[in-house]
Amino acid sequence: MKIDFLGATTEVTGSKFLLTTVKGVKILIDCGMYQGKGLETDSMNRDLGFKPCDIDFILLSHAHIDHSGLIPYIVKNGFKGKIFCTPATRDLCSIMLPDSGRIQETDTNQFNKKRKMQHLEPVEPIYTMKDAVSCMRHFISVPYGLDFAITTDFNIRFINTGHMLGSAAIYITFKEGRKKKTLCYTGDIGRYHKAILPDPEPFPQADYIITESTYGNRIHTTLEDAEQTLCMVIKDACAKRKGKLIIPSFAIGRTQEIVYALQKLKNNHDLPDIDIFVDSPLAVSATDIFRLHSDCFVESLQDYIKTDPDPFGFQNLHYIRSIEDSKKLNSYNRPCIIISASGMMEAGRVKHHLANNIENPRTTILSVGYCSPTTLGAKIMRGDKEVSIFGTKYKVKATLASIEAFSGHADYRELIQYLSCQNKKKTKNIFIVHGEDQARIEYAQHLADAGFTHSSIPKFRESVEI
Repeated sequence: MKIDFLGATTEVTGSKFLLTTVKGVKILIDCGMYQGKGLETDSMNRDLGFKPCDIDFILLSHAHIDHSGLIPYIVKNGFKGKIFCTPATRDLCSIMLPDSGRIQETDTNQFNKKRKMQHLEPVEPIYTMKDAVSCMRHFISVPYGLDFAITTDFNIRFINTGHMLGSAAIYITFKEGRKKKTLCYTGDIGRYHKAILPDPEPFPQADYIITESTYGNRIHTTLEDAEQTLCMVIKDACAKRKGKLIIPSFAIGRTQEIVYALQKLKNNHDLPDIDIFVDSPLAVSATDIFRLHSDCFVESLQDYIKTDPDPFGFQNLHYIRSIEDSKKLNSYNRPCIIISASGMMEAGRVKHHLANNIENPRTTILSVGYCSPTTLGAKIMRGDKEVSIFGTKYKVKATLASIEAFSGHADYRELIQYLSCQNKKKTKNIFIVHGEDQARIEYAQHLADAGFTHSSIPKFRESVEI
């Protein structure tokens, strides 16, 4: 079988890995969108490296846009096959992909206004909301732990990775003649001992592994330390400085974790008496889906909801859907917390909140996850004195804070812990993807130190036979 590494090879977005069997069946693992490079991103997303009509199946690890975001685009351009994923991933994609389509339309409309002024022809969005809704008919939900065949020689099993609701490693058993081989694509791997989702589950022995390395060269603090730090940041921003605390957060997963952490702080009487706004229609819809899939929660949270049926709702917490209510926050002059997408500060309503507050010294911006180096979030958090938001330059006068421990990605010790279920001598190769180059290089060394002596760092569009 051949593997083509078509994305997420030198960075953390655009995950796409094409498997071609000896019989010519083409199976795409993930179909992610590149994010955070401006106009360059658009051309990268349109240049797939394959013809959509040639793909027979898609195996989707989870719903994050950097793994699922180009599915409407390839359906629009000729893909007619089936897309397999877990039930929660399917439900999340049903809201996330249309939201992505809406963003494509909005961004393209704004871009075309500038092109019109320059007497240039308008461009088309990568896909529309309608395209995204239409692609959902290709999805087939398969529960965790069930072995199923997509061809006579190709069996699949989804195994929970604890990264986000519905996330899965994809364990593949395939036959080539009389030989049986195994491949595990880990997708994104979650942290251990989290508040909402269970620990990543071990997977059977694999001959080959494709694994992420987002934090392949970093160590996180514990969740308990993260919650204490969150409490200190809130008290400094809202009680001492009397300002707004803006938390750019991914609408799916991270927002729910922050809300649940705030609920625990409130229950312990550690939260100041302030209003908290979740300003993201997508996050509101996603939280409803979380409530539907409580069976995916860690056991302690399942016990908790027996006494408090809504871990994502409490007094002073307000979920905002409408644009009008979102705009009202611009004139809200009391201390408050605003949680808004996107986590990398590249799109969504959080950009408006940043534009309106980033030059106010009383404002605090708290980053709670990874930001790709070229994104607005990375520019702000690395200390750029001035940033461009919606084409306007703003001085960065806000106080900056970060808590990486809320990240949905394991650090390198946890990544190695996840792989400890494998017999190192039987693993023929570990392909390190989904990470910046330095993280991948350092993670390869950490793997070697742990006894995994066979690993490699694929290049963009490299092909490998296994």
